[in-house]
Amino acid sequence: MLVIVGLGNPGEKYKNTRHNLGFKITGALAEKYSINGKYSSKFDALTGKGEIKGREVIIVQPQTYMNLSGKAVCSVLNWHKLDINNLFVIFDDVSLDFGRIRFRPDGSAGGHNGIKSIISCCGGEKFARLKVGIGPNPGEHLWKSYVLQRFCEQEQKFLPKVTDICIEAVEFYIQNGIAAARNEFNGINILQES
Repeated sequence: MLVIVGLGNPGEKYKNTRHNLGFKITGALAEKYSINGKYSSKFDALTGKGEIKGREVIIVQPQTYMNLSGKAVCSVLNWHKLDINNLFVIFDDVSLDFGRIRFRPDGSAGGHNGIKSIISCCGGEKFARLKVGIGPNPGEHLWKSYVLQRFCEQEQKFLPKVTDICIEAVEFYIQNGIAAARNEFNGINILQES
C-alpha cells in the first residue's frame, strides 16, 4: 500500500495559499479516483482509501498545521504497519520556479517545515516525494510570509494545468517508479508545455 501525503495547513484562512499546494493536488487526485476522505481523530488527518492505477493507496492530508505534519504521517504509517518506503509526499517548493516539478527519491528537508517534521517523526529521509514549484525564491528571510500568500492572477490561470500535470506525474510514478518518473518529469516547464 502506498501512503500519498499532501502537505498544507487546515482552515479557510490558508485554503488557496502557496503552502497548500499539496492539499490542492491530493484533493484533485482523490476526486479523480473517487476516493472519499474523512477526518480521523486517531491520525488528526483527512484520510481516504482507494486504488490508483491498480495500486492500493491511502491519501492523507494532515490537519496538524504544517510544522507538525510528521505526527499525522507517522500515526498513519504505524497504524497500517507500513515502512517509510511506502510513503510518497507532495508539497510546495519555494526553490523551484512556478510551473516546474521535481521528483526526489529521498533527501533532506531543504528548509521545508512539513518535510522536516516528517523526517523527525518518522525517523528518516528515505521516502519519495514530488516537489511542486511556487518560486521564484524570494530569499529565506521572506519565506514565511511568501508561502502564506495567495497565487497571483497569472499563476491562478495556470494552476489547473499544474494540478493536472502533477496528477499525471503521480500516476506515472505509481506505474513506473521513481527513476522513470524523474526522467520523464524533472526537466519540464509546465508553463511552456502546450
